Amino acid sequence: MTTYVPRPDRYSAIPYARCGRSGLMLPRLALGLWHNFGGVDPLENQRAMLRRSFDLGITHFDLANNYGPPPGSAEINFGRLLREDFSAHRDELIISSKAGYRMWDGPYGEWGSRKNLLASLDQSLKRMGLDYVDIFYHHRPDPATPLEESMGALAHAVRSGKALYAGLSNYNAEQTRRAAAILKDLGVPLLIHQPKYSMFVREPEGALLPALTELGAGCIPFSPLAQGLLTDRYLAGIPADSRAGKGSIFLKAEGITSQLVDQLRALNAIASARGNTLAQLAVLWILRRPEVTTVLIGASRVAQIDDLYGAFATSALSADEIAKIELILK
Repeated sequence: MTTYVPRPDRYSAIPYARCGRSGLMLPRLALGLWHNFGGVDPLENQRAMLRRSFDLGITHFDLANNYGPPPGSAEINFGRLLREDFSAHRDELIISSKAGYRMWDGPYGEWGSRKNLLASLDQSLKRMGLDYVDIFYHHRPDPATPLEESMGALAHAVRSGKALYAGLSNYNAEQTRRAAAILKDLGVPLLIHQPKYSMFVREPEGALLPALTELGAGCIPFSPLAQGLLTDRYLAGIPADSRAGKGSIFLKAEGITSQLVDQLRALNAIASARGNTLAQLAVLWILRRPEVTTVLIGASRVAQIDDLYGAFATSALSADEIAKIELILK
């Protein structure tokens, strides 16, 4: 293993944006460790992706307590790589984690009780070897726990110094408004929301994105490539080594219809005409929204990070291009 020395020009190209009405600036791309960073994945490939991201000015790394597999292993691996490669650069990094999905057996291992959220945060900090995370999210709303309890736990995490900011994920607009009001009363503003959003999942546009603007919160969409659909992988069928080809629970082969493939090809034609890949087009399309602070990407290899970063070498989408995309997506 070679000693890692980051590129001195890493902040020269990637754009940053202010997160809502906070003082925090985030890179327009963030790297998520949901897939390909678990205990079953090659550690050196994980190292290469983290190093390349930081070299490109991507300073935001997003995790959750249950990322793996096995659950927790992504945080363990990230903690090791943080110690070995990035220990001198902790103050240049935004590290986030979440809790709310099932992590351990019994009644306290998931959802939104104070017991679950604060125990999960302590476990995450231990796995990563950190004193604090920059952002701690409630990963999903809990229909059985009072929202005051869940938001009280987030506020406690911030006031205790174990998190710098509070975030939400998978909350709808009404839930987000209520949660933000509770947090405000507790003296801890809602920093950011992490919804699922892409060309094929557009529900956030209806009520959530306007609500975030009103609340002064940022937005960091996940699954911007629709689990890999919005890439060149499916333009000529379903590759055997793709998520759909391997029977992923998130992307089913039967969902890739001839109509969908026609849409992908039409979108790819727009991308090619402007010098982009389809994946780059998908990222630029999300960034067209002023409510979006940064886009949370996933990757299985360095080349995918380089490709998405390449979107910033091209211009923003024009009104005419956006209109053409809308016609395809109808």
